[in-house]
Amino acid sequence: MKTVMVRYQVKADRVEENERYVRAVFSELEKAGTSGVRYATFKLADGVSFVHLAVIESDSGNPLAALASFREFTAKIGERCEVPPVSGEVEVIGAHRFFGG
Repeated sequence: MKTVMVRYQVKADRVEENERYVRAVFSELEKAGTSGVRYATFKLADGVSFVHLAVIESDSGNPLAALASFREFTAKIGERCEVPPVSGEVEVIGAHRFFGG
């Protein structure tokens, strides 16, 4: 199991577009009943920065990559961004009811 965080900042005029892409990913996750990943997206108080947290529960790859909506979301993210995505694996030091189960 690994936890990945991605942070980026979109151009102010592309916030709503980015949110539509994000919502489409969550919609497809629900409809497909995708398992093997816990996923959350946050918009920061500045209104243009986003943080994604994904807990990949298996070693067989990221289930998000199999979703058409996720591929669409990531395909042109660079065009939407003021500050490009930075991602990395993070270590959970503590969590209270954050990951369910």
